[in-house]
Amino acid sequence: MSTRLRDVGSAEQATGEDAVDGVDDRPRVLLVDDDERNLLAVQSVLEDLGEVVTARSGEEALRHLLKGEFAVILLDVYMPGMDGYETAQIIRSREQTKGIPILFLSAVNKEAEHLLRGYAMGAVDYVFKPVDAVVLRSKVAVFVDLFAKSKEIERKARQEQALLDANLRANAERLRAEQELRRAEQRQAVIIQSLPMLLYLEPYEERRPSIPSYLSGDFEAITGFKFDEMVRQPALWADRLHPEDHDRVVESLDNRRKHGRLSVEYRWQHASGEYRHFLDQAVLLKDPDGRPVEFAGTLTDITDQRSLESQLMQAQKMDAIGKLTGGIAHDFNNLLAAVIGGLGLIDKRAALDDDQRKILGMTRRAAEQGSELVRRLLAFARRQQLEPQPIDLAALRQAVWDLLTHTLGGLVNIEWRPDAGLWHAFADQAQLELALVNLIINARDAMPDGGTVTISAKNSPLAGANWADLPKGDYVCLSVADTGTGISAEDLEKVMEPFYTTKDVGKGSGLGLSMVYGFAKQSNGAFRLASRLGEGTVAEIWLPRAPAQEPKVRAGKAERKPKSAPVPNLGILLVDDHAEVRTTTAALLEDMGHRVVQQPSGRDALEALRAGKCSCDLMITDYAMPHLSGTEFLREARELCPGIPALIITGYAEAEAIGDRAEDVEVLQKPFNAAALEDAIRRAVATAAPAPSRPVRAPSA
Repeated sequence: MSTRLRDVGSAEQATGEDAVDGVDDRPRVLLVDDDERNLLAVQSVLEDLGEVVTARSGEEALRHLLKGEFAVILLDVYMPGMDGYETAQIIRSREQTKGIPILFLSAVNKEAEHLLRGYAMGAVDYVFKPVDAVVLRSKVAVFVDLFAKSKEIERKARQEQALLDANLRANAERLRAEQELRRAEQRQAVIIQSLPMLLYLEPYEERRPSIPSYLSGDFEAITGFKFDEMVRQPALWADRLHPEDHDRVVESLDNRRKHGRLSVEYRWQHASGEYRHFLDQAVLLKDPDGRPVEFAGTLTDITDQRSLESQLMQAQKMDAIGKLTGGIAHDFNNLLAAVIGGLGLIDKRAALDDDQRKILGMTRRAAEQGSELVRRLLAFARRQQLEPQPIDLAALRQAVWDLLTHTLGGLVNIEWRPDAGLWHAFADQAQLELALVNLIINARDAMPDGGTVTISAKNSPLAGANWADLPKGDYVCLSVADTGTGISAEDLEKVMEPFYTTKDVGKGSGLGLSMVYGFAKQSNGAFRLASRLGEGTVAEIWLPRAPAQEPKVRAGKAERKPKSAPVPNLGILLVDDHAEVRTTTAALLEDMGHRVVQQPSGRDALEALRAGKCSCDLMITDYAMPHLSGTEFLREARELCPGIPALIITGYAEAEAIGDRAEDVEVLQKPFNAAALEDAIRRAVATAAPAPSRPVRAPSA
């Protein structure tokens, strides 16, 4: 190669390098010739311009074209097999290669027809052999440079597109972030607006009353006032503080400057006139230098929370009182049983003159009044014995009216307003009638100048959480409303407690509402009062809806009327841990002609039965005894004496526990008289399987 050729090649090489600067791969040149010498000669001329790929046939050239891109193709015209024209035609027919420039290498045929054929096959130029190195490099360098520049343009276009895409993505991401921020702010604003809470900023230098510099939340919903009214009347806030809380709140607000924080609860008068419970909390914000700037705080309406806490405390108090009164009633019943039984024995055994018999009668009536008092205590304690059944509340009117005929007087009018299609309630009808009578009499007493008592009933399905925590289901709500004097808020929390009354001394025992409360609770329902002074009172009894089919009546309960046939003399095993009740009951039984063996506990009685020390026709046992209850004793005793008649006497009457007894075991409530005891024995013997009489023997020593 001449010096001139090398110089030209170096300049073209520099141009080519400048053109492809920044491209990862060097431009490639495809050299196709069947002559090895031509391949070597041309390759040596072009190797500085880029990567030279050689092929010895058209087929091999096509295979190379499938593997990558080329800047230019140098194609020999005459080759064995597939010549240059055919190869060029195939290259031009393929989509991926039709744009590659083709330079034909030809040693002959410079005639126009051959040149035209070459151009028709896709050639861009001819280079004739022997090849002039300068001409060849110049022509190839043009296409290499053009290829490099196009690649550079594509690369820059890709970079610009990538930058554009990145910018679009960044803008889209920023837009999404801004949208999310706005949505978050909107959600926060909606949440704050829906909460019983205000957020505020208050200047450090100002003292209450002052206007917040920033306020967020539904001010009008919480206070009943518009914020503009507060701005116009800065003293409004302090003026509406509850008088009992005013000084304490003002002192706390003054101390917050000293301590840097505030947490105070107080009552504030809403625009409606009612007092709401507010929790005011704040912390002191400081600047970077530690100087106080302002207070950031929250004002929360906790009225509902305090109401729920009050209801919970009231429920716990009522439950504790119920347990206490239930225990007192049980012990009191035992005492009354001994008293009434003893009075019966005196009346029967002693010869009394008229004055003495009069005193005895007065004593008996006092004892019976005590028995009624105990029944009301048991009702409040939810331990009375109930017999629930479906009740048609719409048809209850006559039964209640019969009880009230001589009680209400002429100043009070009663209106009955049951809804159409009213469900049947499931409760003890006698106790429900008594509860209604108590509520109506209370309504009458609340209207000394007369008025109207409205009794209404409606279907009340409950699907979820409710004021009384009743299980979801169908209920019937029976309400008694009056237009009387009403009850104050302080008294309303206490009127259902036993012996608490707002009536004058001698006009009420304080057990009416407590009895209604206990009856409703024991019936799986609820009871509530709503009242305002001077406006009247509404009392509601919620009772569960009766099941679709009336429950089966317990065996032996359908017939309650005493039979005329006398009870035969029986051998009776009497078990009671209360000595006085046991002795009195044994005396009553012996006066009836029965033979009695007494045992102080269920364990002693079982030991006697196992030892064969006594046999009997009937077992009478107290229910509540230490170590072994009456029902447990009877289960074990009947394993020793199957089918023997049995009777439980109780002063507790806890329905859940008594319900564990066998179907043919009767229950007698303390206190009882001789007639009630004899009737209970008759039922017990009638419902049990017949058994041969067994003589009662006193236990041997």
